[in-house]
Amino acid sequence: MKYINPVVRGFYPDPSVTYANGKYYMVNSSFQYFPGVPLFESGDLVNWKQIGYVLTRKNQVMLEKINSSGGVFAPTIRFHEGRFYMVTTNDTTHQNFYVYTDDIYGEWSDPVYVDQGGIDPSLLFDGEHTYFISNGTDQNGNSGVIQCEIDIKTGRKLTPGVCIWQGSGGRYLESPHMYKINGEYYLMAAEGGTEYGHMVTYARSKSVWGPFEGYPKNPVLTNRNKAPEIMQGIGHGDLIQDVHGDWHILCLGFRQIHIWQPYHTLGREVFMIPVQFGEDGWFTAGKDGTADWEYENAGSFVQERRQLYTFENTEWAIDWAYLRHPVMENYELGSGEAVLHGSSVTLDEADTPTFIGLRQRDFNMVMEVELSLDVGEAGITVYSCEDEHYDAALRKTDEGYEIILRLNIGGVHHEQTVLPASSGKARLIIHADSLNYYFSAEVQGKKADLGVGRSKYLSSEVCGGFTGVMLGLYAVGENTARFSGLRLEYLPWKPERWNG
Repeated sequence: MKYINPVVRGFYPDPSVTYANGKYYMVNSSFQYFPGVPLFESGDLVNWKQIGYVLTRKNQVMLEKINSSGGVFAPTIRFHEGRFYMVTTNDTTHQNFYVYTDDIYGEWSDPVYVDQGGIDPSLLFDGEHTYFISNGTDQNGNSGVIQCEIDIKTGRKLTPGVCIWQGSGGRYLESPHMYKINGEYYLMAAEGGTEYGHMVTYARSKSVWGPFEGYPKNPVLTNRNKAPEIMQGIGHGDLIQDVHGDWHILCLGFRQIHIWQPYHTLGREVFMIPVQFGEDGWFTAGKDGTADWEYENAGSFVQERRQLYTFENTEWAIDWAYLRHPVMENYELGSGEAVLHGSSVTLDEADTPTFIGLRQRDFNMVMEVELSLDVGEAGITVYSCEDEHYDAALRKTDEGYEIILRLNIGGVHHEQTVLPASSGKARLIIHADSLNYYFSAEVQGKKADLGVGRSKYLSSEVCGGFTGVMLGLYAVGENTARFSGLRLEYLPWKPERWNG
């Protein structure tokens, strides 16, 4: 059966995958958003359903007033002797830690910290030994992939961290994952930075401590020179064998907004690339070491792509996310509406505004919602970070109400449109394609265009950082805002080299 990439769309970067009890499980980075570390389940590696989050309690991760794209980096998930482990970095506090659970649908443990630096940690269970692997610098000043043995019950290091591989020569060596396959140890990593030069590389050894021999044709997977192509940034992957015996790399990548405009707004998404092992023990990926849109995969499945999101068919605890640790008293979330109570914190601050959002999954979409407001301001936002977001809002003034479109770019706050409104009720609407967001509003049956915001100014290339666009509801001021009738619909999308 054929499947189409990306297999998970939108801002779900740094995928890591494991197999347990007849199912595959995947986790992703979440940075400043809470709950932390989205958790997915799949029966075929193609169709993924989010079943929750790993970090659901405030004491599991520090997110107070962290900068955008700080917080939770690159998790790894592993299953060993009936227990799931998720290991990650809080890049803001510079701490590596893991949590665990015996029930994948239940709560995870409090953090167990490991006294080793670097980011992108991983675990290898090998017999009675547990190895902790990250990038960074060892005690002798050697930088690269650093490994130590730990006591998995306590996180205590049993050996010093030592550098076991320094990569193939690319910058920003990261995302190390170790696998024992047919008696040999394979160390896969990412190099080149999670940008247009991103790539997957690997090495192998007969000993877990090395020496490691790099794959002679590294990188094994990259789209850095593949053009014309909007699929770029391929890298940071995890290797998995399916129940049919076939191997795959689940990796991140992104879609440019247009072939001639190297910007990406949806964040880094999840792609699946087939892997083939040769008789010499080395493996290759894809058809020619690059990622493509379509591949054949064993098994019988129908690839599902969800097109419609409403208050009724989404789950607040699974589909939605907050900025940092939310003040839960500010949210009344029901089956058909969301009541938000604003505060003095705005979307322009690295703090905890009253905000709840969905990840944008595709370029072409329409989003609309009914809003009623007493005082202050509330609306919908196309949110990238504190400095870059577009807001369509209803606002109370001394004279009555007004509807505004605010475009925030590089810290400049520009109110593009200010229209008087006859009441504190409005329908706010966003239409989008890959290049633009088109904003409009409807009050008492009369519709008005508010203006246009270019998508590229919400891209990672402009904003910096590692996140993707969120489509959010927000409220500011000591107010009560009622949102109802949400409809977020994505138009059918087919992979095209020439997007737009």
